[in-house]
Amino acid sequence: MRATPDVTVVVAVYNTMPYLTECLNSLVGQSIGLDRLEVVAVDDGSTDDSGAELDRFAKEYPDTVRVIHQQNSGGPAAPSNRALEVATGRFVYFIGSDDYLGEEALERMVACADEHGSDVVIGKMVGTNGRYVRQAMYKKNDPDVSLYGSDLPFALANTKLFRRELVEQHKLRFPEDLPVGSDQPFTIEACVRAERISVLGDYTYYYAVKRGDASNITYRADHLARLHCTTRIMRHTAGLIEAGPKRDAVLKRHFTWELAKLIQDDFLPLDPVTQRELCAGIAELADDYLTDELRDSLDVKRRVRILLAQRGAVAELIKAIGDEAEHGAPPFLLEAGRAFAAYPGLRDPALQLPDRGYELVGEAVPGRLANGTRLISANWDQNGDSLSLAVVVRIGLSGQTDSAVVRLARTAMPKSADKAAARKLPAGERLPDPVGEFTRVAESDGGTVLTARIPLPAVKAKGGVRVYVDVAGSTYEIPVRTRGLPMPLARRWGDAVPYRASANVNPKGRLVITTAPLWEPTPSFRARVRSLLPRFKRKVIR
Repeated sequence: MRATPDVTVVVAVYNTMPYLTECLNSLVGQSIGLDRLEVVAVDDGSTDDSGAELDRFAKEYPDTVRVIHQQNSGGPAAPSNRALEVATGRFVYFIGSDDYLGEEALERMVACADEHGSDVVIGKMVGTNGRYVRQAMYKKNDPDVSLYGSDLPFALANTKLFRRELVEQHKLRFPEDLPVGSDQPFTIEACVRAERISVLGDYTYYYAVKRGDASNITYRADHLARLHCTTRIMRHTAGLIEAGPKRDAVLKRHFTWELAKLIQDDFLPLDPVTQRELCAGIAELADDYLTDELRDSLDVKRRVRILLAQRGAVAELIKAIGDEAEHGAPPFLLEAGRAFAAYPGLRDPALQLPDRGYELVGEAVPGRLANGTRLISANWDQNGDSLSLAVVVRIGLSGQTDSAVVRLARTAMPKSADKAAARKLPAGERLPDPVGEFTRVAESDGGTVLTARIPLPAVKAKGGVRVYVDVAGSTYEIPVRTRGLPMPLARRWGDAVPYRASANVNPKGRLVITTAPLWEPTPSFRARVRSLLPRFKRKVIR
């Protein structure tokens, strides 16, 4: 009689050829060994060759692979539950039938669970073929993580190692009427019940595959189906965790991901009835679970959209989504050291949404500042031997902006300061002096237009034009992007020592000013002169 296996791997299968073959090969090739492994694969009524491929592996590995065939149930929950009924391993592990494991995955996870007494072990997962997998959870090994004080709420897939005793003690099963997200109630409850949860980030345990035709079930569900599933998941979670910071820590994931994803760009082409249904469903969940603390923890973009949906302001929500898709993030309104994102509905007396909903709350926003900052014009301004570059720049700020909190400067070009977006400066870092004749001209389309004349030094130098702004207690350095604007032609200036000045666009689209002597000896010319000097000296002596 075969000894109890260490781990049972559950594979719910529906039409996943040819990915299924790689998945199964990764299981039977595990370093843990076939004698310590059980694979229970449930064919959920596949119409391709998946069933035949499972039977082939069962025939080749009769003591390890067990196959169950059943009629299609419409999702992975029913076949996963069926597999749990016959699993015999000390631990159970779930894998998508289009994904695969690293060779040492099961051996490492079982060893971790045995060493630390873990009820749940989470191994590092990566995405392939364009599949997105959040990586914050896997920065390091941690034998004891909390569901409430870590990134675990953002990693709720069931692709983890669970102690089967825990699963059976609490009768954990997957809700079979959820076509999407049926693994979340199972995973959340297992983590709530677990005595210890461990994370392993030192090895790639799981490879999540996005199919070439994007036919993964997650990518196929429509908006209302996703809303229904999210509602069920959030209600289930609220039944497990009492109201307070712990519940907020878990439900933040659902407001940030599942609900926020319902009101992105693809919300716009939906029919008006569906749009209203989605807003009504989001409103019901927000009324019940969006505490002030949870609201403030969301980034301002998601927060505003959820608040507009909660208020039933469909027209304003459509405008907020459409405007941002077309023009980028709206400007910030600065008032008494606070910053508010000027989305539709801000201080609209008909909506009466709180200012706090639009406020930048402990959030770094380099991308928003960079997207709202652009060059309007750049021209040379020569006065005798003095040359300046006159620039006009728009920044995405309005309200209390002046030269004390907004400055233009010409600085050197360290790589660290030429990121794709703005750079948040460390506290206490000294700012460069503003360039001459700095002026705030006017507010335009919700932003502020600045002018400055940047005097050019008669030295060899290269520097980028940058804007420095204070927003909600943080200072940001923003490279000025040209947005395809033509630059003035290079200019010569100076009589005693002629110089050449040029305004160029670097590969990242930033405005860069370069000055240099009109003629400068090259290194090879200097070397040639040095080689001729001894000969010249001998001729002079004679």
